[in-house]
Amino acid sequence: MGKKVSIIGSGFSSLSAACYLAKEGFNVTMYEKNAAVGGRASKFTKQGFTFDMGPSWYWMPDIFDKFFADFGRKTAEFYTLDKLSPAYKIFFSDDIITIGDSMDKICEEFERIEKGSSVQLRKFIANAQENYDIAINKVVLRPGLSPLELVTKETVLKVDQFFKTISSQVRKKFKNPKLISTLEFPVLFLGAKPSNTPSFYNFMNFADFGLGTWHPRGGMYEIIKGMETLAKELGVHIHTNQAVSKILVENGKTIGIVSDGTEIKSDVVLSGADYHHSETLLDIKHRQYTEDYWSKKTFAPSSLLFYIGFDKRLINVEHHNLFFDTDFELHAEEIYDEPKWPTDPLFYANFPSITDSSMAPENCETGFFLVPIAPDLKDTEELRAEYLDIILNRFEKRTGQKIRNNIIFKESFCVNDFIERYNSYKGNAYGMANTLTQTAFLRPNLKSKKVKNLFFTGQLTVPGPGVPPSLISGKLVSELITKEN
Repeated sequence: MGKKVSIIGSGFSSLSAACYLAKEGFNVTMYEKNAAVGGRASKFTKQGFTFDMGPSWYWMPDIFDKFFADFGRKTAEFYTLDKLSPAYKIFFSDDIITIGDSMDKICEEFERIEKGSSVQLRKFIANAQENYDIAINKVVLRPGLSPLELVTKETVLKVDQFFKTISSQVRKKFKNPKLISTLEFPVLFLGAKPSNTPSFYNFMNFADFGLGTWHPRGGMYEIIKGMETLAKELGVHIHTNQAVSKILVENGKTIGIVSDGTEIKSDVVLSGADYHHSETLLDIKHRQYTEDYWSKKTFAPSSLLFYIGFDKRLINVEHHNLFFDTDFELHAEEIYDEPKWPTDPLFYANFPSITDSSMAPENCETGFFLVPIAPDLKDTEELRAEYLDIILNRFEKRTGQKIRNNIIFKESFCVNDFIERYNSYKGNAYGMANTLTQTAFLRPNLKSKKVKNLFFTGQLTVPGPGVPPSLISGKLVSELITKEN
């Protein structure tokens, strides 16, 4: 049997790494503190309703395909995908933009809003596609060990795009504020303001408009189940309800972990749990980063989430809906610049049962509402109730329907829950933002600089936040571990 690897956590990055390591012959065991695998990509079911508690957007299908192909398998062996048509709706105070399932449909919608804008849009997306090819095939597949990893013949030609911002690039080409918001929205998945995100990251716009928005039948948790099945087939051992309380170090090298009071010897320890939390499992002298280091970093937002079961089908909405009927920039400032509960929040509403009848009882609707907020805010039941009232009022007004009396049940999840359930630093929901100074080798390392055979993976390290990057993070760290062992 190969060397023993203990993996802390069981989210996308941990499951990805576990599969790759098991394929290479390592003896892999995962330890998950909660009752089921998945980390932040967990599932909630109640009275016949199914909710994805975390990620709900399936973008970059090529990354998922590549993951399963690395094991000689196909995505379709584990779950069924449907392309959403339309992809999503954006509600403004005086209009609704519908993002179709093809560039032609999207260009037609842009022309409706701003004459001539489709010409600029096609050029913008063509550039975004070039950047996507470079990012996915060159940049994100590097382990973040050296600044030279960013230097390729392709990136040298794009170097100016690392020092300009998405916001400036979009505003140079488009004047209508609705179109600007539509094009700036995808980079929010990277966890930072468009005005702080390098314009190179417009590859997210190609992921959106070029590759489309998809839905795995049964919800995003079906991906987790598929990866869990694959991991077990490869020989990975998975323990749930088993928190890790200590990473053991002897003579500068990890020798295992402590879980449920028991020492578990390991040749390698890999943590896919929150990076900051993972380092608190070490004695201070073995930690790479101080509390001061973490406090100065730009973190992606936290979220106020509501999971609601409705006793009727809803109208005038799609599977994915963005409510941008208030000031986009003000909300961003209240997340990043002057953190506080938002004055007039944007929000997202997801109704997967519109396209997937398995996710709600007959003639009912599964509703998932998300308000992005700054991490580390005071979180009380009173504040949660206040903001639910705000978004339901706006939802009813913008969609022309009454829904309050049709609520069967509602559950909420916010900063305190992210901390308690996921050991999330300051209750962040999406990890560390991908700003210029937090890109590639400038992010927390995959490999500990102080402890031999200790590694990290996930949204706070390379390549960054999001589900596809988490899959890649697991692959990158597995390659480092394999190389050194």
